[in-house]
Amino acid sequence: MYLSRIKLNTSKTKTMQALAAPSIFHGALETCEKDGRTRKLWRIDSLRGEDYVLILSEKNLDLSGMAVQFGYDSSFETKEYDKFLENISNGSKWYFRLKANPVVQKFDPQKKRNRIFPHITTEYQQQWLEKQSHKYGFSLENEKWLVTGSKWYDFRKNMDSNMKVKLLAVTYEGILTVTDADALRNALVNGIGREKAYGMGLMTLAGIKND
Repeated sequence: MYLSRIKLNTSKTKTMQALAAPSIFHGALETCEKDGRTRKLWRIDSLRGEDYVLILSEKNLDLSGMAVQFGYDSSFETKEYDKFLENISNGSKWYFRLKANPVVQKFDPQKKRNRIFPHITTEYQQQWLEKQSHKYGFSLENEKWLVTGSKWYDFRKNMDSNMKVKLLAVTYEGILTVTDADALRNALVNGIGREKAYGMGLMTLAGIKND
């Protein structure tokens, strides 16, 4: 696995369009792989006032074309991810960031079928992640994690389609403890939740700095 990032140039019209419509980033990312599609996760990150697109891929992709399209030039950063994954062990603590689409499935009596509804309150968004933690091998400590942002997207599925996509992106950050290293590694490489094509589901970990 490889983790890459491109620094985004928000003075470009195309970049601003993609930030509003994640399907544009998704389409551009798929063109970076010429010999068959493999698993990829991505998300938009902000760091010290700069925006980045962060990409996790099975292959070491040439992202220069995507960097030219949305960044400042053809440059991008890539590092191998497998060794990092191997270092995750039960009982270890990590700082995490996750952008996800927390939803619930409910029966709609009018349409007589189940429908997907987003969790729009912080309380239910937090409850959703707590449920995911039991499945994906980590625990969350009280008052050491929180919802740091949420954003609605409303965009066309692709430029040639009138089909609209509306989704809520929620960002979580804080401290987690590993309870099942294999399950957590699976979550890191396969993502958590729905709408992964549109920049949801990628969780990243970082070591906790000692003060």
